[in-house]
Amino acid sequence: MKPLLEARGLSLRFGSLSLVQDLDMVLHPGEIVGIAGQCGAGKSVVVALLAGVQQPDSGELIFAGRRLTWPFSARELGMEVIHQQPEMVEELDLTGNVFLGNELGRSFGGRWLRIPDRRRMDAEAARILNELGMSYRSLRQCAVHLTSEQRQLIAIARAMTHRARLVIIDDPGLMLSYAYQQKLLSLIQGWRAHGAAVLYASDNVDHLMAVTDRIMVLRRGQCTAEYATKDTDRERILAATIGASAQQELTPIIWALDSYYRAREQAEKLANRRKLLEHELGTPELDRQILDQLADHLNVLDRANVALQEAQRRLLSELERERKRLAREIHDQVIQDLLAVGYRLEELQSGLEQGAAEEEIQNVRADVRMVVDDLRQICGTLRPPTIDSFGLGSALQSFAHDWSRRTGIAVKVFVDPNLGRLPESTELSIFRIVQEGLSNIRKHASATSTEIQLSRTSSRRLLLVVADNGQGLPEGFDLARTSADGHYGLLGINERAALLGGWCRLRNNPEGGALLQVEIPHLPVDQTDLTL
Repeated sequence: MKPLLEARGLSLRFGSLSLVQDLDMVLHPGEIVGIAGQCGAGKSVVVALLAGVQQPDSGELIFAGRRLTWPFSARELGMEVIHQQPEMVEELDLTGNVFLGNELGRSFGGRWLRIPDRRRMDAEAARILNELGMSYRSLRQCAVHLTSEQRQLIAIARAMTHRARLVIIDDPGLMLSYAYQQKLLSLIQGWRAHGAAVLYASDNVDHLMAVTDRIMVLRRGQCTAEYATKDTDRERILAATIGASAQQELTPIIWALDSYYRAREQAEKLANRRKLLEHELGTPELDRQILDQLADHLNVLDRANVALQEAQRRLLSELERERKRLAREIHDQVIQDLLAVGYRLEELQSGLEQGAAEEEIQNVRADVRMVVDDLRQICGTLRPPTIDSFGLGSALQSFAHDWSRRTGIAVKVFVDPNLGRLPESTELSIFRIVQEGLSNIRKHASATSTEIQLSRTSSRRLLLVVADNGQGLPEGFDLARTSADGHYGLLGINERAALLGGWCRLRNNPEGGALLQVEIPHLPVDQTDLTL
């Protein structure tokens, strides 16, 4: 298959600073290629070069077999570009901005004279915005009154007005809420299904892992690594973005002790403060010294964070191995011994006459049976026996049934029937998260029913939802405060999700009760994974 887009040796400098250096890139029809990199790595500059907005100092760009010269109109070539900062005409309404430069209507005298068909554009704009799920008062609303998220949705809608051959995306997810981010990922997959190529630059490695075929990593304007997405993982991509090579450094630099997204929020605040600092400081040399000192402090914190997370990973691994060993020991030794005692008592009973001795032996047998049942329950808690033989779905169904019988709280379990077997670490972690989630519901929720759902959000992502109809979370709930008070269950859930490269969110359900959502990457079962 011939490439749709080829970039050869693209370079761009600003003074003594190299923004992009000798960039080579090939993109085929129907392929999704991601660009990863830290802030300032050059992702937006690459997008500007490919979109014809910025002219390189050297290099060439070939699209559909045609060598391009800058500047050029990306849309006329069949490209659509979604910029990180959406471009709006403030005085135009929603329809006008959706079809900006691509108005529908009749042409007279060639493409330079076009009479817009307002009714047709309104209908199409309404359809696209409804598909995106965007709320708006009226199509006549001017762009000046839109929020940042609405502006980004209008920019995405603009790319949906016609079928493009190439869609270039420069991380619009920074302005979008979670639901709209997922919608964007779905659109990317839809574009690929229709044969379009997609170039997706993003700071969110989870999003890149969810939809791309290949991921390029930029550092200081250079492509330092490229991976087939199915053959790599989140930690390797993040390590490449920061230049880490040792195994202990393969942990995301932006993780914090609470959660990935809390750290990201703090990072965005720091980035904003840095911009203010750069603006206010009058001496460039002083600015550079302060920023270098901040970078040194962050590096020290990052190394400490890596050490803590590696220790946590080892602790969980050892804990699971010990649980497995103990469960086998109890099952293979203690239970078998007790069963042997029971058989001997049966033999003894058969040789005695009816009387008090026989009644006493029956009591002993009953006690032994109770001990056996208790030990089986302990084994099931330590290491669910069904998970190894029948998989996660059966283990969750069995555990939820027993838990409901013990607590009196109704449980509904839905597991995607097409889920299949997962890596052992993933299955065990999900099972432990459900265990801890149900334990918290029993202790704190005052609920009468709960629901567990495990499904796919994409071919490479899993979503676990544990919901209850209880009293919900207290106002001002803070995960850090619960751990400070000695309650570590929710923190353990958060850490398990993070160690799998995912995230968790705990919030009140609008319909009542609490809602725990855990999303994690899904890797094929034959890929190497760390047993937790």
